[in-house]
Amino acid sequence: MTLFLALALISAVITFGMSVVVYKVSMRFKLYPKIRERDVHTRPTPRLGGVAMFLGILVAFGVSWLLSSQFGVLSLIFSDAGPIIAILGAALLIVVLGVADDLWDLDWMTKLAGQFVAAGIVAWLGVQIYSLPIGGLTIGSPVMSIVITLFAIVLVMNAINFIDGLDGLVAGVALIANGTFLVYTYLLQRDISPQNYFSLAGVIAAILVGACAGFLPLNWHPAKMFMGDAGALLIGLLMATSAISVTGTINPEALQTLGKSSLVPAFIPVTIPFAVLVIPLLDFGLAVVRRLRAGKSPFSADRKHLHHRLLDMGHTHLHAVLIFYAWTAVLSIGCLLFFFDPYWMAIVFVAIGLVICTAITLAPLSRRKLNEAVAELAPAGSKEAEETAKYDALDIASEQIPVTTSGPVTTPPGAGADPTSKETR
Repeated sequence: MTLFLALALISAVITFGMSVVVYKVSMRFKLYPKIRERDVHTRPTPRLGGVAMFLGILVAFGVSWLLSSQFGVLSLIFSDAGPIIAILGAALLIVVLGVADDLWDLDWMTKLAGQFVAAGIVAWLGVQIYSLPIGGLTIGSPVMSIVITLFAIVLVMNAINFIDGLDGLVAGVALIANGTFLVYTYLLQRDISPQNYFSLAGVIAAILVGACAGFLPLNWHPAKMFMGDAGALLIGLLMATSAISVTGTINPEALQTLGKSSLVPAFIPVTIPFAVLVIPLLDFGLAVVRRLRAGKSPFSADRKHLHHRLLDMGHTHLHAVLIFYAWTAVLSIGCLLFFFDPYWMAIVFVAIGLVICTAITLAPLSRRKLNEAVAELAPAGSKEAEETAKYDALDIASEQIPVTTSGPVTTPPGAGADPTSKETR
């Protein structure tokens, strides 16, 4: 684990240093797009953080390759350079595609085609889903293996990219998710192969944890720089690749050495990657259904993502981000706990965590209902009525309706209008 932490630290330091450089260059040459209607931020902000993250990841892989001659556990990973070259090549393509989109706003078909090409590079050179660790289910056709791998990688990339809407959201969620996945791959490799704790999935997860940690200081609210599509798609690509390298190749029978029942170990390799991605996948699924029902492209932009809904409910920017962190931590850590006996501890952790997260998420609605009740019952002209008048829906509606008299009455400009609306800003 010490070597994993060292790789994460190298990735974090390089990413942070390059983030500062990229930020200064972006501000000097005004390499940032105009603010869009769906954006939450109010000032032009560079979106090239993905470039700094890629450089940090590239250097960390380079250092791990140099160290492979000194550490036998790493030499096994780099003995076959094909998958690593494919991963870094696909990552470079994704970063170039993301930067082009962040600067010139590419159409969705071009972006999707580029994602499939990047996923194809990874799948073609060896990182594929060969089997699913459920009842020994294997994929008999090489073509089918590549197709499933392609769609899995593209799905995860877009799911991560869809939640990239608040400062620090993707970087923090990915940090928690990949940290959990790193622990899982370490424990799994330790029990299956006690002589070698290292795996390609673990190295990717450790380096990605470092990249997210190094970028987060500049991305924390209020963010100085965004990771952009380049960073979000890069994170999605590496998360999908690390999960596939474990889930798609593991032998379910090897998990029986853990001394657990045959059912739980068989599902762990599937539930862990799904758990760390459940929030992005949920947002992605809801967005696709919502847009298709409206007759739009599933990749068209809108302001109805889960993080937007949290803001509309009354959460602050920071609270919304922390809520995403909490949901991710409960689901991913909860599934990881099923790796240990007894299982009831995992069940209790997940149950309590879900109850707490649900209560925190819905808290603004409860406060709003309470304020509305106080506003409706407060005596007219009292201090309570003045302080809670904004929560009385009937009073607000009545203020917006002009009172008709013997002559037309003109509503004063701005009366009853939302002071935060676009028209009155």
